Amino acid sequence: MNYQPSDYLPILIQLGLAVGFIVTTMLVTHSIGPKRNSKLKDDPFECGIEAKGDARTPISIKYFLVAILFVLFDVEVIFMYPWAVNFIKLGTTGFVEMILFMGLLLAGFFYIIRKGVLEWEK
Repeated sequence: MNYQPSDYLPILIQLGLAVGFIVTTMLVTHSIGPKRNSKLKDDPFECGIEAKGDARTPISIKYFLVAILFVLFDVEVIFMYPWAVNFIKLGTTGFVEMILFMGLLLAGFFYIIRKGVLEWEK
């Protein structure tokens, strides 16, 4: 197929309308919304707990490692959906490639388990 620039016009129109709606909504809500400020209202608030201390308190690296590993393995699972949809078309080659992919994924998972990354207390 030979796509012309005019074929992308509906997409650009939809993108322009979406951005225009967002900008218009933000401007209107800020201009007509209430503007009541007070010490109590401007206090930081999270989960019903009053803020105490400094926001820059050190946090254990374990939280970040678990979060990064979750995102990493979650993204790996996303690659399996297109493979599952096209399983029949890919044939034996696609199956072997997925076995290799899963093998590397499991090797990485067993590596982080052996290193003790998921252990909270040592």
